[in-house]
Parts: sequence; structure tokens; C-alpha cells
Amino acid sequence: MKPEKLICRVQNYEWGGLGKDSIVASLKQAADHDFIIEENKPYAELWMGVHPNGPSMLASTGESLSDYIKSHPSSLGAHEDGTLNFLFKALSVNKALSIQSHPNKEQAKMLHARDPAHYPDDNHKPEMMIALTDFQLLCGFRPADEVFANIKATPELLAFVKDCSIIEHLKAADEESRRGALRQIFSDFMKSPADSVASAVAQMIARLKNKSARTPLDDLLIRLDAEFPGDVGVFAALLLNYFTLKKGESVFLGPNQPHACLLGDGIECTACSDNTVRAGLTPKFKDMQSLCSDLTFQMSPPPYFKSRHLSDSVTEYAPPVSEFAVHEIKGGTDSLWDLKASSIMLLTSGSAQLVADGEQMNLSRGEAIFIPADAGSLQLQASADFTAYRAFSPIPK
Repeated sequence: MKPEKLICRVQNYEWGGLGKDSIVASLKQAADHDFIIEENKPYAELWMGVHPNGPSMLASTGESLSDYIKSHPSSLGAHEDGTLNFLFKALSVNKALSIQSHPNKEQAKMLHARDPAHYPDDNHKPEMMIALTDFQLLCGFRPADEVFANIKATPELLAFVKDCSIIEHLKAADEESRRGALRQIFSDFMKSPADSVASAVAQMIARLKNKSARTPLDDLLIRLDAEFPGDVGVFAALLLNYFTLKKGESVFLGPNQPHACLLGDGIECTACSDNTVRAGLTPKFKDMQSLCSDLTFQMSPPPYFKSRHLSDSVTEYAPPVSEFAVHEIKGGTDSLWDLKASSIMLLTSGSAQLVADGEQMNLSRGEAIFIPADAGSLQLQASADFTAYRAFSPIPK
């Protein structure tokens, strides 16, 4: 079967990049010249896949990719269980996303059964982010000594800890005691009355603004409060790793790890799920109970994920999950490898000619294509500035 160009859905979440400053809007318009960019409208995510909240369509027929796969089962690899198991995205972040985590499979089934309106899927959502620009984020709890120091240095947060002696347990020799202490401290302030938290956050921000020399974390807290005044997520940021991915760097997040994207453009791949447990920095539904009970409370440095070079033109990002891996493909390659799996490829720069069964397909920036598992190895003539990202479900080893 031959590759098919896709029409992909834009999600206009309020945290997205505005107008032409959004890479999502830019990619969409590059592929669809009829797409009109509104300057003050946020363009947050470009979805590529079969998820019902943003299904891709075949450009040639208008048929949904989901229906196409159902009627062409050979388009999937034998290991793919009859459906596309990943959701592929381009992201443009202009303001902080919510402090959030994603459930494991068992938790996802329970949350979906209990509250399908807020948890639309019964699947887990491991995710990987690859930076296209400098990409700021909060991700995972800081090492215990940093958590201890930040709590001690923040009297406004300390006031919400019901048993201050438990803070000393963050210095315990055994990890279980450290995690238990963090769970109690985090739950104490996250579940406190919103008006009390807002007052305390305001006091902290006033104190930080009066400092003669502010740290990058101080500036972040002030910025988050400007975006979400008095929100408990401003306190949460004190306990999370704050760092910036450089272009090409990535992070991988398993279940129940707290995180929030803050600023920048990136490529994201997740399992095919839209389940998110939110608890701060958002006007959306917050589920403090689920977040506080399900987080692992593991404390460690930022969870950078190391890619590996498969050739001069192909870099692989392959996290320890069955649902997805991503190849970054650069100009200079003369073929697309036969992965024995279906895949979706998005061009972020340059152009190429793809040859399948003697037929040529011209590709340009912003276009996404579905490559069936039975397409085989494809010839590719790419421009020097060509860059594409190809998501797929790898064959189990």
C-alpha cells in the first residue's frame, strides 16, 4: 500500500502560541494554504492519529484515518493490535500548562469508569517530548535536599504543613521515609482552602519582588503568578525540577510523574489517550485527590531521555514503552526504512520527493503522511534542510 497525506486537527487550547508566532499555526498553514491564521488566537497542538478528540483524515478522500485502517488491516504491523497505538503531536507553548500527571493503565480504567467526562479514555498515557526550540518545563520532584531547602526558605508554604517535624524526614536515609514525607507535605498545601493559598502566594510574590537579587526560580514563580494569580500550582513549582531542553533534547515521562510545560515548541508522542489529572495552573477541572494519592513522589534530577544515532541522518528516540518511538530524519538520507509497522511522518522543514511503487509524492514543510506497514522501504530525495519526525510502534524485541 502507498503512503497517504493527512489532514490534521489543530487544538486551540488557551496556553498555545498566538497567531503566526505559533509553530502549530505555521505548520498547518504551510500544508493547507486555505487555513487562515487569526493573530490573537492560540494554536496549541497539531494532532496526528486516530484519537476521537482530533482524528486525522486522508487528504485524498476525506476518509478518517481510523476508518481507513479498519478497511485496510494490512496497513498495520502484526504487533499493533488492530489500531494505531500512539498519538503524535506538534506543540507550541506560550504560557504554562497545568501541573499534571497521567495515570497508569489500572488507574486509567478506574478513573474512566468513575468520571468519563473528565477522563475520556481507559488507557494510560506515557509521553515523550522532543524540543524544537529552547523548551522550558517543570518535570518530576527535585532531589530531596533541594526540596528540603526550598520548603525551609519559603515560610508562606511552610505555614500549610500540618506537622513541621515531618520536613526533617526528607533527610532520612531510606527512600520510603523521604517519599512519605513529601507526600504529606505536598498534600497539605495542595488540599488547603483556595483563598488561604491565594493570600499566602500573594505574600510570597510580594517578598520575591522586593529581593535585591532574584534567582531564575524566583522569576518563574513571579511569572506563574502573573498567569494564574494566587494558584496553588505556584507553590508546587518550588518542589519540581525547573529546566530547559535545548533543540533535539528530550524527556520521557511514565505514569504518575508531575509536570508542566512552560514555554517553547516541541514534538510530543504519547500512547493513544487524552487522560490528564490536573491540580494547578489551570482554569480546568482539578482533581487534587487523584493527583495526591497517585503520584510516585520519587525525587530525582530532571528525567532527560537519551536518543541514539542510527545513521548520519536518523536519530532514534525509543522510550521503554511498546506504544511508540520516534525517528528524527535529516536531509542526506535516500530512503525511509521499512519499520514493519505503520507510521506517521511530519515535515518540519525542507522538502522531499517520496517514491513508492514507481509513483512520486512531493512533500513540503507542514505536511504529514501515514505510511502503511506494508509500504516497504521507500526512496526519498530530500533537500539539504529537510527535517522530519516519524512516529511508530516498534516491533517487540
